[in-house]
Amino acid sequence: MKEKIIAIIPARGGSKGIPGKNLIPINGKPLIEWSINHALSSSLIDEVWVSSDSQEILKFSESIGAKTITRPLEISGDSASSESAWIDAIMQIQTMDKNIGLVVGMQATSPIRNKKDIDNAIAQYRKEKLNSLFSGNILDDMNYWSINNGNNLYSVNYDYQNRKRRQELQEKFLENGSFYLFTPEGMLSNNNRLHGKIGCYLMAKKTMFQIDEIEDMEICEAIMKFKC
Repeated sequence: MKEKIIAIIPARGGSKGIPGKNLIPINGKPLIEWSINHALSSSLIDEVWVSSDSQEILKFSESIGAKTITRPLEISGDSASSESAWIDAIMQIQTMDKNIGLVVGMQATSPIRNKKDIDNAIAQYRKEKLNSLFSGNILDDMNYWSINNGNNLYSVNYDYQNRKRRQELQEKFLENGSFYLFTPEGMLSNNNRLHGKIGCYLMAKKTMFQIDEIEDMEICEAIMKFKC
């Protein structure tokens, strides 16, 4: 029997930055609907699951075609990790169906994806014989500064006194948080979405934006109105 590919989208009901974030309209649709629709439109994903502590989110997700899992309150707070939600969801799903071969762990806060991104990432995962994969972007030349214990600024990732030309810099990748690929066994045994041989699926620059604050909503909506 062919093993299934499933998508799991964690979506908490609470959010400090934007209350009720996952159901707030973004470019005409509730935020979580974008991720659900992207998963449902994949030609390779067999089932789409939403894990949430919010009955409102679960009810809405079911109404547009997703299956749902009630996320325990003890792993639904601000400090709860996506790993905890994915692990709980995997364990709940496996009580009903052991035939899960690959998980597409998606973030509801990333509404911008191209139609073929997920399927292309799965193809890359298989071709390169990876254990896990993250979606990412090529990171442009960014010079970071921080403040030390003496309250003084210092350059973090480059030497400002020996500034290199862009052509001399090593290529870097940004983990954009849109989605991850991993097996149930890999996640459960490592307690981490990334493990073993890790790959990066490169996406368009516009996909790097996630919605955590009000300003992020404005940026994403502007991009989506003209580019999606």
